[in-house]
Amino acid sequence: MYKRLITAVLAAAMVCVAGCSGSRGSAEGESVRISVGSYNLNNLPFFIADANGYFEDVGLNVQTENFAQGGSKVLQALVAGSTDVAVGFYDHTIQMQAKQKDVVAFVLLSRNSGLVLAGRPDSTFDPANPASIRGMKVGITAPGSSSDFFVRHYLARNNIPVDDISIIGVGSGAAAVAALQQDKIDLLVNYDPAGTLLVERGVGKILIDARSDEGAREVYGGIYPTSVMYAQQSFLDKRPEAVEKIVRAERMALEFIADHTSAEVVAALPDKYISGDRETYAKAVEQARAIFTRDGRFEPKDLETPLLVLREFNTDVANADIDLEKTYTNVFVDRVAADAKQ
Repeated sequence: MYKRLITAVLAAAMVCVAGCSGSRGSAEGESVRISVGSYNLNNLPFFIADANGYFEDVGLNVQTENFAQGGSKVLQALVAGSTDVAVGFYDHTIQMQAKQKDVVAFVLLSRNSGLVLAGRPDSTFDPANPASIRGMKVGITAPGSSSDFFVRHYLARNNIPVDDISIIGVGSGAAAVAALQQDKIDLLVNYDPAGTLLVERGVGKILIDARSDEGAREVYGGIYPTSVMYAQQSFLDKRPEAVEKIVRAERMALEFIADHTSAEVVAALPDKYISGDRETYAKAVEQARAIFTRDGRFEPKDLETPLLVLREFNTDVANADIDLEKTYTNVFVDRVAADAKQ
């Protein structure tokens, strides 16, 4: 399955764009195309940077594209050259290195997973009895996503064959909650706001929670970095000033999230970013607050966790000699931090 997915990514010459909207960037600014795979809260710092006009403030004219199909479409766009920068998950950079593709993360938005596994109130799945998942339909955001990896890691860790369950892509946010509510799936692996929405609406209950550091260590054995901004190495080499401006805008967004209440953060967002009502969405932001970084810097020791997880079920990664130092860089973050101190 993964070979077919990655082959499709590398072979793609064209990308179908689900939605496109320009940011508030000035026409006189340096133009950059940035694509994002979903409106999951892991990507909140990007939404804040866009909504608050931070890209414009640093002199960038950003064209934003949203791929409703998820992170795999964003990765496809990046490799095909249809976008310059992707807002996606760090583990994709590891997958691409296994395919000899230099995709490099240059700013960390979410330092932890943020994933939950939920079931309806009457769910018979018991995390203390992993075998109870057999025969169930498990909803994820999309094939090849980190929610997919979460499920496969859980199965591998407990020696349960993948064929013992059905893995179904249901998207994120309200659509994912609806899939659980309508009995299209038995379990849902997703991010906030879906996790908070299903609890607030009485649709389901959270059975495994990896939003906290403690929960992530229980699930993965360590912290699992997720949302980053990444690009091909060639873009970093050719346009370092643009990359530095993106990092500066994202640091402004991260500081805004850290220094404001959840209600204030949500108030800054336009309706297109909100799933459900704003009050519930603010609760979701508060639940997810611990996953965001403040400075965008990568912690090298945490990057070991995604690599270990991928090696459990992804034969390409398992058979490759992965050099994690080539999957990320702190150069731009450190440069912006140094400038801020002057």
